[in-house]
Amino acid sequence: MLKTACIHPEIMRLLSLCGHGDKILIADGNYPLDSKSGSAAKVYLGLTSGMPEVTQVLKVLGEVVNFEKAEVMTPEGEQPPIFGEFKELLGGMELSGLERHAFYNACCQSDVRLAIFTGEKRTFANILLTINVA
Repeated sequence: MLKTACIHPEIMRLLSLCGHGDKILIADGNYPLDSKSGSAAKVYLGLTSGMPEVTQVLKVLGEVVNFEKAEVMTPEGEQPPIFGEFKELLGGMELSGLERHAFYNACCQSDVRLAIFTGEKRTFANILLTINVA
């Protein structure tokens, strides 16, 4: 499953414990990680406002593991531009949209094994990824 690229020892350790169907949350700096990520192991990467961005973390993780599904929190109205960046980084994978509370509930399930907090400042920049070992 592991391909390399990530040098963060705790993230690598936690990824090595994941298997097919487990999920990873990459959250923006506005996300209530402590209360809305259930029993997932939590890694706080937020260095400062805006660093690192969710897309930077997604790019690195995409070089380490394969994903079969991506879920996002959808706002009312227009889709945020970051959704296009997610799709591009995921090779065109379609994003499954969940309304806010459904997304929170999905992130609190027992199959969410890792939750990563970033310094991302863009809104609706949260993504829940399902691992595929293929």
